[in-house]
Amino acid sequence: MALLPSSSANGFAHDVFLSFRGTDTRQGFTGNLYKALHDKGFRTFIDDEELHKGEQITPSLLKAIEQSKIAIVVLSENYASSSFCLEELSKIIDCIEEKGQLVWPVFYDVDPSDVRKLTGAYGEAMAKHEERFKDHLERLQKWRKSLQKVANLSGWHFKQGDGYEYEFIGKILEEVSRNIKCVTLHVADYPVGLESKESNFKLLLDVGFDDRVHMVGIHGIGGIGKTTLALSVYNSIASDFEGSCFLENVGENSNRYGLLHLQKTLLSKIIGKMNVDLTSVKEGSSIIQHRLRQRKVLLILDDVDKREQLEAIVGRPEWFGPGSRVIITTRDQQLLTSHMVERKYEMGELKNEDALKLLKWKAFKTNEISPSYVDILSRVVTYAAGLPLALEVIGSYLYKKSIEECKHALDRYEKIPIQEIQKVLKVSYDALDEEEKSVFLDIACCFRGYKLTKLEKILHAHYDDNKKHHIGVLAEKSLIKIIGFGYVTLHDLIEDMGKEIVRQESPEEPGKRSRLWFHKDIVQVLRENTVSEIGMDSFAFHLKLRLISFNYYCYEY
Repeated sequence: MALLPSSSANGFAHDVFLSFRGTDTRQGFTGNLYKALHDKGFRTFIDDEELHKGEQITPSLLKAIEQSKIAIVVLSENYASSSFCLEELSKIIDCIEEKGQLVWPVFYDVDPSDVRKLTGAYGEAMAKHEERFKDHLERLQKWRKSLQKVANLSGWHFKQGDGYEYEFIGKILEEVSRNIKCVTLHVADYPVGLESKESNFKLLLDVGFDDRVHMVGIHGIGGIGKTTLALSVYNSIASDFEGSCFLENVGENSNRYGLLHLQKTLLSKIIGKMNVDLTSVKEGSSIIQHRLRQRKVLLILDDVDKREQLEAIVGRPEWFGPGSRVIITTRDQQLLTSHMVERKYEMGELKNEDALKLLKWKAFKTNEISPSYVDILSRVVTYAAGLPLALEVIGSYLYKKSIEECKHALDRYEKIPIQEIQKVLKVSYDALDEEEKSVFLDIACCFRGYKLTKLEKILHAHYDDNKKHHIGVLAEKSLIKIIGFGYVTLHDLIEDMGKEIVRQESPEEPGKRSRLWFHKDIVQVLRENTVSEIGMDSFAFHLKLRLISFNYYCYEY
């Protein structure tokens, strides 16, 4: 996305106001400067009127000057010969003190000393004005002071033959970029625990220290804060690039609108052309490569879920100019590996201290709470297990609720997970094939905490030699983790999701479910012989695994 300035947020309607002598530079330097500023996304005011009637500038033009953060005055040879330009300049100079406006002179093929001392073409122009406006001495005096003041300001001097004009314009753009920051994308209402994660992630980016093109991935379970981290990083480094674009919900938008739409969005944001004409995804990939290979860009592809999305939008590092950075967020680590993304950052859970802060802000809109709520908030923090999504959802539900209402709500959530959270977490599960889903449900319901070698032996009886592949896929999609000395675990809420999927097979009759994990349900089903014929084979297999795993079940039965 090209830099989107924040001037309106600071009381300015425009980022840059261009003051110039139309007959001198409209079709040349000033026109090129305007296009360069516009293409970078800076809101630039340029007066489209070639000729002006009368000597007074219009109220709309006065307002445009007042509502611009920066005024660039192009002091060309005939600038001072226009009384209209001098009136405009006087107003600009007034705004330095009144509005805190930045004013930068561009001495375009004129000697700065001629402007300062009113010699040469500027002296001749003022001599003619003195004859014409001899009855308006105060006005003349103001014009002289305005020219002298602008000449004493820090600016740029361009002389024909000294270099390329586009390079000169590039220097002006750099200075504008430094003074007008891009609009900060909304990160989160209460962004806690981000500082250390952002610092660690930036080490992988090497912005400003490495001119190679780097693709860096952020992976982790749904709702863990991958997008939040990417947004925060984007806001802090976007101004270091010639163009930037944050493509959100790539997976969802790709399914809804198609890859061609995403390619058009990327190109329009970077090159500043609103209606990019593409006829195919292959053509889009070629144009991205052709148009961006010389640009230092920052691209963020958020929530990628298929390989073709990466291939169509950020095919290879050579598509982008030196120093470019591509950040990819995904739940599927294998997507990063297959796209040869070597630098990866695994998004971890919030620490309890930060989780409590986030919960307090969502539930009470303050960090100061009644001691009577401490226990219930502690239960929520434990239940959420560091997942920001869960903390935000539950915190919102608890807003302005009594302690009893909070306890009742949490009791309900612990029995039946919140659908809003389930929906987000279940996306990764829905992307699995049938056998992978079955292995995941086995682990979620029965085998959390098992050593990988033991789990593989148990699953071998049902899945043959595919077990290792299935377990690998689950790990890549952030549904399970292999930790410590080879133990299999998963996030508490991911485990709850798996159990809820099985519970929904038959909410009222445990015997019709494919798996049982609660010992009372197992005892009840065996004692009452209520298992259905349809689920008999699956139930028998999973019951056998469960009985092998937990001998006390056999004893209780």
